[in-house]
Amino acid sequence: MQNQKVLFMTQAAMIAAIYVVLTFVANFLGLASGAIQIRFSEALTILPFFIPAAIPGLAIGCLLANFLTGCHWIDIIFGSSATLIGAIFTYLIGKKARAAKQNNNAKTGMLKWLAPLPPIASNAIIIPFVLYFAYGITELWFSFMFVTIGQVISCGILGMVLLLALERRNIFKGK
Repeated sequence: MQNQKVLFMTQAAMIAAIYVVLTFVANFLGLASGAIQIRFSEALTILPFFIPAAIPGLAIGCLLANFLTGCHWIDIIFGSSATLIGAIFTYLIGKKARAAKQNNNAKTGMLKWLAPLPPIASNAIIIPFVLYFAYGITELWFSFMFVTIGQVISCGILGMVLLLALERRNIFKGK
């Protein structure tokens, strides 16, 4: 039991660290903040599909990344909350997929394609208001459109590439 707790904390810490590093790379390239965001780190939001340790890992990683890149306190709190919400719902989709797999249900393959939707949706809904209240970007329609596009690229495309690669390599076998 103690080893499981250590494994959980280690996985969460590693995911948080990778999230921070990938956000710094995107920030260096001018992609991590502002109205148009393509955070490579958001591809990691599919990890809760496989392991629950990714939930705190992503939330803490986003919190640290937002803090360390100098984001507004509203962004630090609510941006991290958007990531946390997305991670929780991605985990629930993964849990349903694992249950379907155990029951030899044909839905298993279809459920993985839903994995990036929770982080896309939570960020698309929350972040435009963060941009409005924290950074004064007043054109909400602009923010909704470009945050959604950035999330589709980060979570939907890059995240699914990561999910398919991890699934193919059978990295989380038995989880």
